[in-house]
Amino acid sequence: METFDVVIVGAGAAGLFCAGRAGQRGQRVLLLDHSPKVAEKIRISGGGRANFTNREATPANFLSDNPRFSRSALARYTPGDFVALVQRHGIAFHEKHKGQLFCDRSAEDLITALLRECDAGGVTRRQPCGVQAIRQRSGGDGEAGGFELDTDAGPVQAPRLVIATGGLPVPKIGATDFGLRIARQFGHTIIEPRPALVPLTFDPVQWAPFAALSGVALPVGISVGSGKTRTTFLEDLLFTHRGLSGPAVLQISSFWRLGQPLQIDLAPGIDLGARLLAAKQSSRRQLGNEFAALLPTRLADAWLHGAGLDAQRPMPDCKDKDLQTVAQRARAWEVSPTGDEGWKKAEVMAGGVDTRELSSQTLESKRVPGLHFIGEVVDVTGWLGGYNFQWAWASAAACADALAAA
Repeated sequence: METFDVVIVGAGAAGLFCAGRAGQRGQRVLLLDHSPKVAEKIRISGGGRANFTNREATPANFLSDNPRFSRSALARYTPGDFVALVQRHGIAFHEKHKGQLFCDRSAEDLITALLRECDAGGVTRRQPCGVQAIRQRSGGDGEAGGFELDTDAGPVQAPRLVIATGGLPVPKIGATDFGLRIARQFGHTIIEPRPALVPLTFDPVQWAPFAALSGVALPVGISVGSGKTRTTFLEDLLFTHRGLSGPAVLQISSFWRLGQPLQIDLAPGIDLGARLLAAKQSSRRQLGNEFAALLPTRLADAWLHGAGLDAQRPMPDCKDKDLQTVAQRARAWEVSPTGDEGWKKAEVMAGGVDTRELSSQTLESKRVPGLHFIGEVVDVTGWLGGYNFQWAWASAAACADALAAA
């Protein structure tokens, strides 16, 4: 039976970073993953360029049943800290949109950097190497004595075990519920997992009038909920043949629940009614042409058709009431999704190991000493735009530092 100071299961973003950091702080680390490829989720993220963090990340950009939990880790390991690591490895990067940082060349550069960090820490990596069983060991005085793991490469033991196996999205790259099963095995509560940052779908019959708009994209304001629970994003919306996607829908999907309607402002910041009434006074163009100057042409045509208005009617002949009505409907379009595209299209998992049963300082279980959970398997979910990677780095750093201190 081989012995290590810590075994980390899961060689994704959180697992790799935790392994390298713990190893460089003097821990003998074994890193295991059942997948033949390391960090596949990093590799496919950001169009292959890895949106590796967000300069503007704060606890307000994360959702959880226990919202305060993420504050400690995020405060102690910031986006600036990870940027410093990226720069130290000579990786060129750029800011694309709203604080989102991407590798200039390829996500492979980031993976290489994380592997170098592991090498610098003397980390033992085994991949592919599955784990068949995990057991707690008993110490000589009857106290817990760490963990034994049955792996494809033989049995191993360690006083500390870190579960960094990610969530359920994109099963084709190896995502499983392993981490959740281990959490349940050791008595942890699981916040019901659900797809997040995922396209939403609609009833085919109800969506039929909009199916022809597939490919149309525009900036919108999108909201869900009411009162204090109302959440709004200003992002780009994309029409698809099955429903809605694009950053706006991916963002709001993390907050949406089945049965809730979405409110969409197709022209945020524009007083459509005033613009159309002004055009009526000064233009003899057709209604369709004036409306298409404010919205994408195909969307403008479909909107007028849905409102029963003649797009070819000259502006002076349009009724003020009709112009105000079509404008109001465009500013407050309400739609009710019937579902989402599921785990195969979701970017992250919402829900996971209940953070009330973990230390916010160390990510260690309050139920089982020596057991830690980090990254996506934990019930902390970031917005679209590099926030989830920042949680991976921050939770991994908090855990690694605690392992070294212990």
